[in-house]
Amino acid sequence: MKELKNMLRGDLYKAQGDTIETMRKDLLDKLHSYNHLPYNDFKSRDKLILDILGKGGKNIKITPPVYFDYGKHTFIGDNFYANFDCIFLDVNHITIGNDVMLGPRVGLYTASHPIDKDVRNTGLEYGKPIKIGDNVWIGGNAVVMPGVTIGDNTVIGAGSVVTKDVPSDVIAAGNPCKVIRKINNSDKLYWKEKQKQYEEDL
Repeated sequence: MKELKNMLRGDLYKAQGDTIETMRKDLLDKLHSYNHLPYNDFKSRDKLILDILGKGGKNIKITPPVYFDYGKHTFIGDNFYANFDCIFLDVNHITIGNDVMLGPRVGLYTASHPIDKDVRNTGLEYGKPIKIGDNVWIGGNAVVMPGVTIGDNTVIGAGSVVTKDVPSDVIAAGNPCKVIRKINNSDKLYWKEKQKQYEEDL
């Protein structure tokens, strides 16, 4: 229990002991089932993912395969979609708002290791929480690093490595990820016009 408490506090810990090992075994069994269900068995997957997560809102769709460290440390709001091959290293909390989309192979990594080799080689590690706001879209192959917060309505470009907090209402991309520009009313007008054209063609 001490190791689990240290892990969730962001302190150094070792991934060992009855509590942590039992959690991992339970998660891996459920994850194996989830990733090997028939692709079109949406009902079973919808039920099982809620058992894997610490909290899941309405309308959560995660395309297998998907990978978690613990599952129970990931908290997801309503209307969430993750494409193929996403990774949630949730040794610390991953908190995701409503209406969030992840492209394929997005990695949310709360886990980290000491820089000093002697300490690292003892097996000690630590984690810092990740927070993602509402209406966020993260492009494929992006990686979000430990301790990062991403604000509401923000778009993270594909392939980005997000090492620092990103504010709300921006487009950000790159390695390291940096703000490119604010999302503005011109974006809204452009996409509303595209939506209007689409609906007229129906």
